[in-house]
Amino acid sequence: MRILAVDYGDARTGIAVSDNSEMLASPVCTITEYHADRLAQKIADIAKEQGAGEIIVGLPINMNGTKGVRAEKCEEFADMLRALVSVEVRMWDERSTTVTAHRFLNETNVRGKKRKAVVDTVAATIILESYLAFRSKHKG
Repeated sequence: MRILAVDYGDARTGIAVSDNSEMLASPVCTITEYHADRLAQKIADIAKEQGAGEIIVGLPINMNGTKGVRAEKCEEFADMLRALVSVEVRMWDERSTTVTAHRFLNETNVRGKKRKAVVDTVAATIILESYLAFRSKHKG
C-alpha cells in the first residue's frame, strides 16, 4: 500500500510517499499555501493521484510529551483532510524531524532559497520513514 506523509506548516507543507511495498519513502513536493482548506484539497488530490491507501500527518508533540498549539493545529488540519478523503488519516509523532531535516541539509550543503524550498519535503520523508519502520516492526 502506498502511504502519503504530510509535514503540515502554515506557509509550506512537505509531502512524501512510499512505494507499494512500504520499503522506500520518497519526497514528492513542497506546497506553498496559506489557506488550510485549499491546502487540504491539494493534498487530497495528490493522495488520489499517488494512489495512497493511507495518509500520515506529522504531529509535533513537545519533547516532554505534551501537545502545544502547533499540535492542535495539525490535528485540526488532519480533521479537514479526513472530510475530503476516503482513506484513513493518522497522526504520527514527528518530534525532531525538522531538526533532523536541517542536519541532513547541512551535511549535503544545501543552503539559502534551495534549503527553504526542500526542508519541509525532507521532513515529510523522515516522518514517513519513521512510520514505515514502525509498521515493519509491528506487522499484524
